[in-house]
Amino acid sequence: RRRATGSQVSKPNSTRAAGAGGSSNTMLKLYTDDSPGLRVDPFIVLVLSLSFIASIFFLHIAAKIIRAFSK
Repeated sequence: RRRATGSQVSKPNSTRAAGAGGSSNTMLKLYTDDSPGLRVDPFIVLVLSLSFIASIFFLHIAAKIIRAFSK
């Protein structure tokens, strides 16, 4: 048995391991230049997400300050 399994070491055990979680054709379409959609740099996504989080912090702090002065 050990000799039989030793020859299959390079083969994946399942189709999921071979296909990386699904249809590789669909995943390839997401990252090609021909696909339509919004092209955004990852740095822009990082800046926008951090600014959104900062605005939520600001709104919470402003609400606490306004509530403290209105009493």
